[in-house]
Amino acid sequence: MQPQWPLRLWIVRHGESAGNVARAAALAARQAMIDIAERDVDVPLSPVGERQARALGRWFAEQPAEERPEVIVSSPYRRARHTAELIRAASPSGLHSRGFILDERLREKEFGVLDRLTTQGIAQRHPDQVEFRRILGKFYHRPPGGESWCDVILRLRSALDSLCLRHGGQRVLIVGHQVVVLCLRYLLEGLTEEEILAIDREGDIANCGLTEYVFDAQGGGMRLHRYNWTVPLETEAAPVTAQPHGGAPR
Repeated sequence: MQPQWPLRLWIVRHGESAGNVARAAALAARQAMIDIAERDVDVPLSPVGERQARALGRWFAEQPAEERPEVIVSSPYRRARHTAELIRAASPSGLHSRGFILDERLREKEFGVLDRLTTQGIAQRHPDQVEFRRILGKFYHRPPGGESWCDVILRLRSALDSLCLRHGGQRVLIVGHQVVVLCLRYLLEGLTEEEILAIDREGDIANCGLTEYVFDAQGGGMRLHRYNWTVPLETEAAPVTAQPHGGAPR
């Protein structure tokens, strides 16, 4: 009987983006705003991010055929989609032959009125949201026009259901964003609010950092094999970066 879950599931954060670079510059200069012209969905990869994606693609290409993805499912945001395309382009003939899918449910968390603001900018322009976040906590706080982590989790529950329905028994690669990776861990491992926030506090997920699950036939679910793994980048001598995108403070 074919398992309901994928046989193997890789979850990758996109490569370094222009937004990551702009956020780091704004924080270093103690600026309120992140200097980026594009809307969030259109923010491109930086040259370093393209290098990271190609490095991860080459690493996948060097694996045995039975250990490579058969399907790629990506956030439609430009930085994630381009990461997925570069990984796919590095693949040998036949890899991903069963599909390349864009799924809007894997998009970045929406920051609403906090979009493009640094931590300092949020404190200056929206002190009420700083207080609401303190009271509600990072997991439940929803800025006006934006999403809470719970909102992201709600759409990811639906995305996982679709994944199991359409790609059970296959090897699947998901390309998304930092919060998406964390919220998928919350769902796949049945974590609590406290447990996932503790993982988040340990540090940011590396750009093109690899999280991997394997199907556990005895347990009937997915078992974490590795998290935020950067060896593929280091093997290919690609820079390892881990800047959050922007919007809300850690």
